[in-house]
Amino acid sequence: MHIESAFQQRLVEWRHHLHRNPEIGFEEVNTSDFVADALQAMGLEVHRGIGGTGLVANLSVGNSPAAIGIRADMDALLIHEAAPERSHASCIKGKMHACGHDGHMAMVLGAAELLSARRDFNGTVRFIFQPAEEHGRGAKAMMADGLFERFPVDAIYGAHNMPGIPAGHIGTRAGGIMASEDNFVIRIKGKGTHAARPHMGIDPMVVGAEIILALQTIVSRNLDPSLPAVISCTEFITDGIRNAIPTHVTIKGDTRSYSPEVQQLLEHRMREISEGICAIHGAACEFEYTHEFVPTVNWAANTAIAVEAARNVVGSASLDADVQPVMISEDFGAFIQKVPGCFVFIGNGASGQDGAVPLHNATYDFNDAILATGARYFAELARVSLPR
Repeated sequence: MHIESAFQQRLVEWRHHLHRNPEIGFEEVNTSDFVADALQAMGLEVHRGIGGTGLVANLSVGNSPAAIGIRADMDALLIHEAAPERSHASCIKGKMHACGHDGHMAMVLGAAELLSARRDFNGTVRFIFQPAEEHGRGAKAMMADGLFERFPVDAIYGAHNMPGIPAGHIGTRAGGIMASEDNFVIRIKGKGTHAARPHMGIDPMVVGAEIILALQTIVSRNLDPSLPAVISCTEFITDGIRNAIPTHVTIKGDTRSYSPEVQQLLEHRMREISEGICAIHGAACEFEYTHEFVPTVNWAANTAIAVEAARNVVGSASLDADVQPVMISEDFGAFIQKVPGCFVFIGNGASGQDGAVPLHNATYDFNDAILATGARYFAELARVSLPR
């Protein structure tokens, strides 16, 4: 078999195995075992159990003390895969790799194989496999477990597949590329009553409806129009029945933004609006606001390195060095608050093409055609960052 064909086949085999066997955050035991076995077979030094199920594999060449990290995320989602015709569909009911972390792991394994064979750099590459990205816990867990003290790096790099971008195209930018995510819970206590006698109670559903509508004025009327932000109410929960007005309503949701100042404004105004509307109606209010993901803000110098590596792999025509930021969030942002780094998007498929199904969709699948592109990009980062 041709060398390139054999390499692509290994990438696909790795990816399909991981897709069939998804594990959610901090439960990636079998996933971690599989990745560790593959890395050890390449002759890499593997360290297990970092931040739970995380691992780091080191590859050193030459005598330079310089080191970079290349990160992949490992966890799946609690989504039931709706693709029974797919030969590599999830074997675990209610769980699937609906975000492509199976592909990210295969790409980084591919980069490790390429670098193990080429050894065309001078320094150390640390392959970092992170648990629990989906809920923003894994990066913090690994760092709390001494990730960067035990395995210091001068910079760290990551990537995510992106449906809607042509397959194999790479996009990045200096500065903010992905948003923070903050979660909120608004608990309203009214006074339940018979549905036929609303004047006898305090209707928390009406109060909740007013709050949801009023929250939408924050972005449009309190925030500088040049600063992007999103407030989304995603759950409305009551303890009522068809013929009884409830006593309790809970509203849940999240916000997205790119700066601490905007986060503070959103939290402050949301609290004021929620408590104020409840007070007007005589209802009680509990407002909870938590910070889940920090923004992902690329360092300029490392973005330049990533752009050079991407250009060397895909060419200028398939590179966007000033890609549009997106409001999704990524746990990678926590890493580059601590050390320099850069995150890129790798196109999974443009609209109407293979790979265009949105992330977190029950029919999503990672596009195998971009596996080699990602592997070569990560390997090229080592050559550019750690020249001989």
